[in-house]
Amino acid sequence: MSLDSIAKTIDTTVSDIVKPVADAVGDVVFYSVPVGGTELPLIVAWLVVAGLVFTGWFGFIQVRKFKLAIDVVRGKYDEKGSAGEVNHFQALTAAVSGTVGLGNIAGVAVAVSIGGPGATFWMILCGLLGMASKFVEVTLGVKYREVHEDGTVSGGPMHYLRKGLVDRFGEGAKTAGKVLAFAAAVMVLFFGLFGGNLFQVNQSYSQLSATTGGASSTYALFFGILIAALVGLVLLGGLRSVAKVTSLLVPVMAGIYIVACLVVILVNVTALPAAVSQIVTEAFSPKGVAGGVIGALIVGFKRAAFSNEAGLGSAPIAHSAVKTKHPASEGLVALLEPFIDTVVICTMTALTIVIARPDSWLQAREGEDIGGVTITSDAFATVMPFFPWILTLAVLLFAFSTLITWGYYCLKAWTHMFGRSKASEITFKVLYSLIAVLGSLMSLEALISLADSVLFMLAVVNIIGLYLLAPVVKKELNSFLEFVRRRDAGEEPVEQEEEPAKVL
Repeated sequence: MSLDSIAKTIDTTVSDIVKPVADAVGDVVFYSVPVGGTELPLIVAWLVVAGLVFTGWFGFIQVRKFKLAIDVVRGKYDEKGSAGEVNHFQALTAAVSGTVGLGNIAGVAVAVSIGGPGATFWMILCGLLGMASKFVEVTLGVKYREVHEDGTVSGGPMHYLRKGLVDRFGEGAKTAGKVLAFAAAVMVLFFGLFGGNLFQVNQSYSQLSATTGGASSTYALFFGILIAALVGLVLLGGLRSVAKVTSLLVPVMAGIYIVACLVVILVNVTALPAAVSQIVTEAFSPKGVAGGVIGALIVGFKRAAFSNEAGLGSAPIAHSAVKTKHPASEGLVALLEPFIDTVVICTMTALTIVIARPDSWLQAREGEDIGGVTITSDAFATVMPFFPWILTLAVLLFAFSTLITWGYYCLKAWTHMFGRSKASEITFKVLYSLIAVLGSLMSLEALISLADSVLFMLAVVNIIGLYLLAPVVKKELNSFLEFVRRRDAGEEPVEQEEEPAKVL
């Protein structure tokens, strides 16, 4: 039996077993209600409302403290002797690498096809709201992190749900906190293995084979082994290694992509005012397939929520390893993440498509089923016929950065469940690498669909925790702002001692 036959047999077998479960869970997690002639997934409303609540609760912090966030990333308020593994910039790029990916390329194209150009306006708005949610969850991630004897750090929802609830509500919340923390670890691990790993390898190989004119199963296996080896090497070095790679990779891949967008926009610069006008006008009187203002709004919100992961609880795992004595300092850094992912990169993709107006996009707006990657590629090809090669490079870089970041997230979830022994960590890294090899050979769409549902299940638990622990965030923010005031005034800031990690 050939390698292709084996892969197809496994694909079919897994799909037959998992698909009924994936469909059932997906129906619950992404349950939709009819609104304005289209369907609104309640999980999207849940994420958007959280962003709205936290925006109000913290007084539009994403606007008021945007400059301060930039200053923190630059290192202006660093303190010597802070526990942690990486600096603010490295923590930000590590987290951004987990969110910037194929959704920014293909997902946006689908959004502006179904919801029309107006979906871009609502996508930007949702991204801005998500900045507040990201601030809250990352502040909690740093506040309740655990610093181990070897200097490494563990953080994320499995820690702040466990320790934060006890901190606020006493020992009576201990059992509930442990159960929620374990559930969060399971969800992070499951999504990371299949959505953050297998799917990324599968899609990047598909793009590479399409650009090169197809390839054999042997070539696919070689690609999978190569990716697995590279990922394994990075993960062996822990977050410091991940951060070193992403701090170089993220600016390069974002830079390549944004420059390509600017080339298309500048070549068609005379069409820019009309495109911006169309985006704003159609946000309130759209002509997308979804139809109606609500249709454009829902499509835009859905794309943004799925892209920047604000409120899902994943990013705090990376941000928790930052070197700081003030949790809110990294919370401010983290609010830049949805801005980069959604407000900048997703918007650039949408603007490029609207300005270039490729035939495939116009056909998709009429209801034809055309892949998002095709639409985006066609938009760039109107100016750069060689763009499929650039797109392939971007996809490979996006996929690899997502792979290593989710590898780190998964490792933290794994060690939370099975312990931090050397044997436990090596077992995980071998498993993660093997799944990367599988990704090049098979799609396992049912498993990926189930993984998506599981990740958004985490958002339900995570955001409840964010609401309950928001007063803690307010206190941490005031503490950091007082530190900033003293530092800017030239006064001797009051040293803030980090609380020792409590093992509950």
